[in-house]
Amino acid sequence: MHLLMSVIAFVIVIAVCVIVHEYGHYITAKILGVQVHEFAFGMGPAILQRRDKSGMLWSWRLLPVGGFCRLAGMNEEDEGESIISGRGFNEQSAWKRFLILLNGSAFNVLLAVLLMAIYLWGHGVLDMDSTRIGEIMPGFPSEQAGIQVGDEIQSVNGQTVSKWREMSELIRTESIKNPSLTLEVKRGEENLTLTVNVPNNEEYGRPMLGISPSYMRFGVFQALRNSASYTYRMTLMMLRGLAELVMGYQEADVTGPVGIASMSGHALRSGLWGFLSFISIIALNLGILNLFPIPALDGGRILFVLLEMILRRRLPEKVENWIHTAGFVVLISLMILVTFKDVYNIFMTH
Repeated sequence: MHLLMSVIAFVIVIAVCVIVHEYGHYITAKILGVQVHEFAFGMGPAILQRRDKSGMLWSWRLLPVGGFCRLAGMNEEDEGESIISGRGFNEQSAWKRFLILLNGSAFNVLLAVLLMAIYLWGHGVLDMDSTRIGEIMPGFPSEQAGIQVGDEIQSVNGQTVSKWREMSELIRTESIKNPSLTLEVKRGEENLTLTVNVPNNEEYGRPMLGISPSYMRFGVFQALRNSASYTYRMTLMMLRGLAELVMGYQEADVTGPVGIASMSGHALRSGLWGFLSFISIIALNLGILNLFPIPALDGGRILFVLLEMILRRRLPEKVENWIHTAGFVVLISLMILVTFKDVYNIFMTH
């Protein structure tokens, strides 16, 4: 059952992230007047196809994993397809090609921001800036003392608290001295004094009152602002981690498709909101990593376009294609190696 859920979750994650990425290429190409041969949902043999008024082919393919956008003039023409003069990708000015290549990743980043904003608006995050209680754990001292969801703890043994971590640490240190604690609690308009016994919990190895913080939700605009800020910080963390990896400050811990499938299944089992935040993280990773100047990735193609802008001359198309092909072979080889490592780790941990 877990395996099936992991497969389903992986298909959903890849489909959403890749389709959005390819749509970024597609819509930019259409706006800039570049001919698009085909936009496909899924991979493998086509099961349903139709052409729109512009002559572009929309395809639904057998394997629901990702998709692709096939632009004219990128040496991917099928038999019988022709390129309208002046509308091929390679015929465009450098800045147009730059935008088309860039906007696949840009749409992934926008997806990450949007999904995280939905998460902050609909689900929220733990409110660590207050002492309001969001959950009472059954069987713990909090339940026995009559503490309720929504209560705000204002002091512990006479010491005023205003933030969750401050309160949690004080409860722990005070209960080690004496398990009997006096809590000042605000419940609505009432101020209550409760006495609670918080002994050491053998399972956790420390005193546990048995409470969790409440969730703080945001309005639409505040959620978007906080999401953009969070995405920016996550991007900096990713780049810093990659820099430390390249410089040898930390060991590589790379995960391939099998590892992502396993994490996808775990995220889906955690619930809709956990799965939504996971898709947001994967979308951001896909968007950022795809901009790295590696042949066969959008970032590698963007690098050639930028060099063309600077040097005022273009690398011969055959040479560029050879470099991208070589890069593609290296990437596939690395993916196979990482997938083998993921499978090995799964079997070793079971």
